[in-house]
Amino acid sequence: MDRKSVKIVVAGGFGTGKTTLVGSVSEISPLTTEEVLTEASVGVDDVAGVEAKTTTTVALDFGRITISPDVVLYLFGTPGQDRFWFMWDELAQGAIGAIVLVDTRRLDTSFPAIDYFERRKIPFVAAVNRFHGECLYTEAEVRSALELQSNVPLLWCDARDRTSSKDTLIQLVQHAMSRLRATAASSGLQR
Repeated sequence: MDRKSVKIVVAGGFGTGKTTLVGSVSEISPLTTEEVLTEASVGVDDVAGVEAKTTTTVALDFGRITISPDVVLYLFGTPGQDRFWFMWDELAQGAIGAIVLVDTRRLDTSFPAIDYFERRKIPFVAAVNRFHGECLYTEAEVRSALELQSNVPLLWCDARDRTSSKDTLIQLVQHAMSRLRATAASSGLQR
């Protein structure tokens, strides 16, 4: 049997819940490259809004989900700090799409990830991670603040919850597949 692999990137700013999301849905113990935040990061990492954060991803997070006997989904979580963004090109290569996790307490940390996937034309969904229950903003307010294009799904999730994270992954795959079908259809019309 020839197994097919599908790659998805989980991205976002520092402290948005990427490691947590990968860990909540992975069928294996996720590989993480978490390191303790030290005094050296003072003045470098902006911990405003995430003051209780004690560790950070310095390379990647990795998880796996077997969809069927012949399809395996691989999850790659990106580091959030800008000094590690050089890793993103490698992590995103070959991905069918990305989840951009959003923390509404720190919306500005989402802009670089959104810009990254828009520039590379990689399908993505923006997922508001509800850390402490409900989001204080409406979908329209968040969409406007993030300047999301109308064709980019905006979702609500809790990265700690397996079902919520799984639903976010499903919506990303559906979005990526619809974009692929639309691209194929327009290519067929142009021939």
